[in-house]
Amino acid sequence: MKRSTYLATLAAISTALAVGAAYAGVPENNDALSISNAKIGLAQAVSTAEQHVGGKASHADYERDHGKWVFDVEVVKQQSVVDVTIDPIDGKVITVRADQADREDSGDHED
Repeated sequence: MKRSTYLATLAAISTALAVGAAYAGVPENNDALSISNAKIGLAQAVSTAEQHVGGKASHADYERDHGKWVFDVEVVKQQSVVDVTIDPIDGKVITVRADQADREDSGDHED
């Protein structure tokens, strides 16, 4: 009797630990945590991109680009959309290019 109670308790604990680990969302695998290494914040990156292009930001991400973390800010100026890449360490503009995805997307849709 004691053995079956012990095995049932052990099985319950093992199951609880496995389920808990699955739902815990292991933090070291969360890409968003990498922003803690940035010296500037998203708001500053957006402001820099807007000033550089002379438009208004419509979207911004912190993402990996060619193995390096960057801020990617989409800026609208008149009838064009520009992607501005900002360095998260020094806050400087890395690249400015026409947003090809918006140019090629002719259909109206909501994100």
